[in-house]
Amino acid sequence: MSFFDKLKEVFSKKEDKAVYLNGFKKTKSSFGDQLKEMAYTYEGINDEFLEQLTIVLLESDVGIETADLICEKLKQKAEEYPQMDFQWAMSFLLEIMNDIYEEYPDKPITYNENGTTVILLEGVNGSGKTTTAAKLANMYQKNGKRVALVAADTFRAGAIDQLAKWGERLGIPTIKGVEEGDPSAVIVDGCRYAKENQIDILICDTAGRLQNKQGLMKELEKMNRVAGKEIEGAPHQTWLVLDATTGQNGLSQAKIFHEATKIDGIILTKMDGTAKGGIVLAIKHILHLPVYFIGLGEQPEDLRPFDVDSYLYSISEGLEHAG
Repeated sequence: MSFFDKLKEVFSKKEDKAVYLNGFKKTKSSFGDQLKEMAYTYEGINDEFLEQLTIVLLESDVGIETADLICEKLKQKAEEYPQMDFQWAMSFLLEIMNDIYEEYPDKPITYNENGTTVILLEGVNGSGKTTTAAKLANMYQKNGKRVALVAADTFRAGAIDQLAKWGERLGIPTIKGVEEGDPSAVIVDGCRYAKENQIDILICDTAGRLQNKQGLMKELEKMNRVAGKEIEGAPHQTWLVLDATTGQNGLSQAKIFHEATKIDGIILTKMDGTAKGGIVLAIKHILHLPVYFIGLGEQPEDLRPFDVDSYLYSISEGLEHAG
């Protein structure tokens, strides 16, 4: 059984097939459909083929380092199987991509078993943190958890009101600060509210950090400290929210945040609005950080847990019939 066949079999049993296929439509058109076109000129895994493949990988924002690794591994496969046809070449390509993602297994999300789990969302302005905070809150609430939101983005005009409106819409309490106020003070208020009201999940929306400002990074460290003083082990999860449409620029942001503060995982937003879905692979290969959630649409339920099988199938749907 080829990797294609295994992938299709696994994907067919997923409940969110339609959301994934729709969310990765643009990436499929830039990745899967361009690979299909290569079937017409395929004469084996030669230099010309690998050059074309590199271009397709770079256009989907896999990044040069990861693209070179994929091509090198495919070249090695071709030496093992010199008569490889196009369909098997594509099956091996996806298997190699899967192996690169799985080389560093994702750490499962850990929750505080002795009280409130505090989740800190970080990232630059425009990445979609506030909307993501609301979508996460909605997801946890639907899973039967008692949830509260903390509007600790006190610098962006309107951020506090935006999150509060989401809270009202979803029926979730929102602990608010004041514009230009101390975000760490709001985190403290949120932690105290969570303890008093037996909240299971406390989601903190922090200000958009400019990744080159050391002072702002120190402020993030302060937020970590004050949360830890209120609730043991807090923040239990720190997730970096990245706008998938920024591609390699998002990877650069992730590198700097990862150096400046402890990041447990990534949330990629606006995936449905970009053809740059290869960024998922680049993040895992370069930073070894798990992508925990991806935004595949505007609605609260369109924030989905990331699944590598669904991802690979969605960006290559129909490719198994090419050639």
